[in-house]
Amino acid sequence: MNIMIVEDDYVIAKDLQSIAEAAGHRSVGPLQTMEQALAYAATADIALVDLKLADGPTGASLGRKLIDRFRLEVIYVTGRPEGVGAGLDGASEVVMKPFSEEQIAAAIARAALRRATRYDRIR
Repeated sequence: MNIMIVEDDYVIAKDLQSIAEAAGHRSVGPLQTMEQALAYAATADIALVDLKLADGPTGASLGRKLIDRFRLEVIYVTGRPEGVGAGLDGASEVVMKPFSEEQIAAAIARAALRRATRYDRIR
């Protein structure tokens, strides 16, 4: 699977990228803004999205677009508990920061299974 990393903190983005690649996936990004993410969305299957990006609190809006327009599985990765629940419907899940490698790898595995199952039914 191609995993899009949308995170404006370089260290966290590189951690997410390493976890995705260690699990056998290819990474798209890291990307820091909604505009960048939308430009690469067609190349991804799953997106790891922070709620606050370099262009502001655009993560929830971005996630909705990725789900609706591109049919991506979206996993929000956030340290902002106040944003959880508000406008995050349709997401595969929400992982709170600080996260463990196991939490992210498991969330990606569940999203990959959902995506594969969804597309198996369409064929």
